[in-house]
Amino acid sequence: MNKINIKIEGISYQVDENLTILEAAKACGYEIPSLCAFNHGECNQGSCRVCLVEVEGARGLVASCVYPVADGMSIKISSAKAVTARRESVELLLSNHNKNCQQCDKNGQCELLHVANITGARDDAFAGVLTETHLDRLAPGLVRDTSKCILCGRCIARCENAQGIGILGYENRGFNTFVAPAEDRSFADSPCIQCGQCVNVCPTGALMEHSEIDRVDAAFKAGKHVIVQAAPAVRAALGEEFDNPIGTPVTGKMIAALRRLGFERVYDVNFGADLTIMEEGTELLGRLKNNGVLPMITSCSPGWVNYAEYNYGDLLPHLSSCKSPHQMQGAIIKSYWAEQNGIDPSDIFVVSVMPCVAKKFEKEREQQKVNGIPDVDAVITTRELARMIRRAGIMFNRLPDEEWDQDIMGDYTGAAVIFGVTGGVMEAALRTVYHVLTGKEKEEIVFTEVRGHEGGIREASIDIDGTVVNVAIASGMRSAKVLLEQIKEGTSKYHFIEIMGCPGGCINGGGQPYVRSCFLPNESDDIMDTYKEKRAKALYSEDERQVIRQSHNNPQIKELYEKFLGEPNSHKAHELLHTSYAPREGFNETK
Repeated sequence: MNKINIKIEGISYQVDENLTILEAAKACGYEIPSLCAFNHGECNQGSCRVCLVEVEGARGLVASCVYPVADGMSIKISSAKAVTARRESVELLLSNHNKNCQQCDKNGQCELLHVANITGARDDAFAGVLTETHLDRLAPGLVRDTSKCILCGRCIARCENAQGIGILGYENRGFNTFVAPAEDRSFADSPCIQCGQCVNVCPTGALMEHSEIDRVDAAFKAGKHVIVQAAPAVRAALGEEFDNPIGTPVTGKMIAALRRLGFERVYDVNFGADLTIMEEGTELLGRLKNNGVLPMITSCSPGWVNYAEYNYGDLLPHLSSCKSPHQMQGAIIKSYWAEQNGIDPSDIFVVSVMPCVAKKFEKEREQQKVNGIPDVDAVITTRELARMIRRAGIMFNRLPDEEWDQDIMGDYTGAAVIFGVTGGVMEAALRTVYHVLTGKEKEEIVFTEVRGHEGGIREASIDIDGTVVNVAIASGMRSAKVLLEQIKEGTSKYHFIEIMGCPGGCINGGGQPYVRSCFLPNESDDIMDTYKEKRAKALYSEDERQVIRQSHNNPQIKELYEKFLGEPNSHKAHELLHTSYAPREGFNETK
């Protein structure tokens, strides 16, 4: 990389030639106030004008986030002109902003308030008529409130960059501009996959998950048997909400917190993940032996399932019929667990703690009910759980490490833990498929060929005792589309494909703690590039610590089949643990 010479505040520095002023300044020890540097520059329009600086010879002030450095450039960050301009830019944003900060779910994580504090912005510097508010609360997963939107465009960029579907865009012109799905439709009336990636990058409370904390409160008040189950990715990120370094596993403290919140039973969705592998692995082997529809594609990610129904209705037979792990486990709680405990399933209220916003939509599907009773009654995100813990006055970091409830479904394996990272479902399945095909356990348990999220797509040919299984892994719909188009064209060579809705998998789900460099002073400068890797490491390390690391060796899973389900893919298993899909009318067009 070539170096060039620049000056900042009259001091000489050497920096890489391909940087923006914002990036170069950071490398030299200056953090220019901005609304994009905190989230890895997801918006690259320079439209908010919060990061203005003076450049000698330039005509006027320049937006440092989009202005490239050049050899010999002289930059002034703290001149009166630049300081005043940045403050006024923030004041203009505040002038059209709903400042009910006390009621906002982004309170404490609001980037607008952060830069307002840094720049000394006054909230009453400019007064005028506010842009009309558009409030959308119809979708199960997402809420849109344009009164808090600052038109930065980060959500638009993330939807396009991560998913390639571009659900969001600017509506109208001038002072009447706002961000919305086309024609100002609700998220519920557009081909939005409810992944929540837009929420993850929104700097204010304009986009949020649809909170279900009140539904949980109501279930407690009604005297229901309130059972909670937590997904593996939650333990890898919840600690961040309580100032632990990114990648700190907090399984034991999370369990302790859930008990203190009053849940009757505290279960790990990893049991459901092991169950999923038994059903999904058996389904795959059946397709391979009986010339079934191939490649088979995983169905654990509801965001991905939504995308398939909207855009690839003709490929739905390729999806596994398995429900996702938390839905499977909810079905078992309301059947086997209810039977064992003599409880009417209608008196049980199952709460899933998920890293995923799309799970809120998934639980509402008619296909996710048994005899009219939903498998899962409420889904709260990792962030919502943190709010409940803080609301209860629980000092999270002082909690003891406790264990999951062990009755009926307390055991889980290392294979289940890695479900939360891209490639994890594939690796877990391969560990069991290897055993079924060979009758032996693989000496080297891990399948490193399917690990990692670089590039969006990974592929491998796995030789299992002479049987070659071609597999592929994709996360994010932009990557998934490549594999789906191959299937449509008849050129796909794969037998089994794993697709996750969010880039990196569930560890980067739309309900996980926000990653903002401005609120993480103790993290390294590259945290925006490494946070997914650190969260993944927390799950892989837990897998390594498990005595049992293959789903088929989980003793409670074996007992469940012996006493209740019969065998994988049995009639009863299909009745409780499998589902169906259908094209979404009006949206089923490949883009």
